[in-house]
Amino acid sequence: MAADFRFIVVGRGMMGAAAARHLANQTDGIAVIGPDEPEDRANHQGVFGSHYDEGRITRTIDPDTDWARLANRSISRYADIERDSGIQFYSAVGCLVTGPKRGGEISYVDDVVGAAGRLGVQTELLDDAGLKAKFPFFAFASGSEGVFEPKGAGHISPRRLVKAQSLLAEKAGARVIKQTALSIRDEGGLAIVRTAEGETFSAEKILLATGGFSIAENLLQRPVEMKVYGRTVTFFEVSEAEAEALSGMPSLISVAPEDVDSIYMLPPIRYPDGRYYIKIGGDPDDLQFESEAELRAWFRTPGRDKARDHLVRIFHELVPGVKRPPSFTNSCAVSYSPTGYPMIGYTSSSRVAVVMGCNGTSAKSSDEIGRLGAELLLAGRIKDEGYATDFSAHFRN
Repeated sequence: MAADFRFIVVGRGMMGAAAARHLANQTDGIAVIGPDEPEDRANHQGVFGSHYDEGRITRTIDPDTDWARLANRSISRYADIERDSGIQFYSAVGCLVTGPKRGGEISYVDDVVGAAGRLGVQTELLDDAGLKAKFPFFAFASGSEGVFEPKGAGHISPRRLVKAQSLLAEKAGARVIKQTALSIRDEGGLAIVRTAEGETFSAEKILLATGGFSIAENLLQRPVEMKVYGRTVTFFEVSEAEAEALSGMPSLISVAPEDVDSIYMLPPIRYPDGRYYIKIGGDPDDLQFESEAELRAWFRTPGRDKARDHLVRIFHELVPGVKRPPSFTNSCAVSYSPTGYPMIGYTSSSRVAVVMGCNGTSAKSSDEIGRLGAELLLAGRIKDEGYATDFSAHFRN
């Protein structure tokens, strides 16, 4: 029996859309399966995507060489993706990382400075006075240091990035199938995906890129070995005039002496409702999900009050000029692999592969992760391209 497609990508999020684009640019017979973003999130009974947002931090500096390479290769292609799609998704506002000054027990700033040196990234090192002078809207604790990366850093709209990747994949010939996968199996010499809508599609190979929802019990023959956590993000509305006054605000990653108070923050971003919001994240503890049903239920909620209250306190300490209460909160999820790197590998079948488990830090790196997933299908392996890790995939017994 002939296959319907050469390759199918299951998942239309950041990694899946990127993989579909890279595959479609190199071969015919590509399909990508996944539903659209739901209009009514609170009552939606299907799956969700963590790219339903307008802000994710980008930066090229990472103390881990492989993560730095993933980020740098992805960011270097942003301009081409924007040009070819006509969709702007990247704002190069820079990224500031802060923490207790070097020489103490917490080595974060020292690690970032060392990584910047190894990578040859231009940065500005700021002490207490320098932070106050350059970023007067922030109020950091005394004894802080910051590393500001002005180029190749800032934030992306994951929603618009996925739209751009999907548009280019379709332009290159990929077929978009707006359905939800229920199971993927190796049957009769083909890879088969069955959907909730009652259809069946076949391919020579299938790449699964469904993020945290990949823990679904019957999606694969053996479920992936991955921990999935719920996260709460909090949004503070600012007026257009306030957003303009804060136009010099970079993306921020702040490590605190007490790790529970470490956060990330994005500057004012205009959301689809036409309003500007500052977004902050950094849960005080973990909320782990053991089943896909739990994850679906979580995405229908606005997150946790405990996390919101924690983030509100930190926000008002860091940005004292914005005194209003939060506008709203939202739920999100992160997926952690056993290795600390993305899982890009085959299942027990050479016809079914996965790309997932991106450890909460890979939005900026999604194009390169998707490219590696595409290469895995095309070449049967990830070629040695300077990565120390093998991106091995792990599955439950």
